[in-house]
Amino acid sequence: MQIKILSFGHKHGLPSEADLLFDARFLPNPFYVAELTDKTGREAAVSAYAMDNDGGRQFLAHLFTLLDFLLPRFAQSGRASLIIAVGCTGGKHRSVAVAEEIHRHLAGGKWPVEIIHRDIDK
Repeated sequence: MQIKILSFGHKHGLPSEADLLFDARFLPNPFYVAELTDKTGREAAVSAYAMDNDGGRQFLAHLFTLLDFLLPRFAQSGRASLIIAVGCTGGKHRSVAVAEEIHRHLAGGKWPVEIIHRDIDK
């Protein structure tokens, strides 16, 4: 089973191809921090701002547990591919940071994993 992780911005539309969709808009928003606005969730400072807090850490722990439960079952059902989408407001900060964390969690596992940041340059 091929896994694709897709980050996106809600203001640019939901990805209709998503099989699983998670919303990261509850996390602290780096957009409102002057030195982080022009950066992306690929950068450590942005990721730390969004994720290095109780809510971010708990979210990832629960999300990883859920994915570890679901992915083998999707694979056993005969799926050839699975798209995991993560959205935030614009698709540049929080969704990218979460998608990168999911990618790190799944990389080197049972299935090939690809990551796409659909709206990172918008």
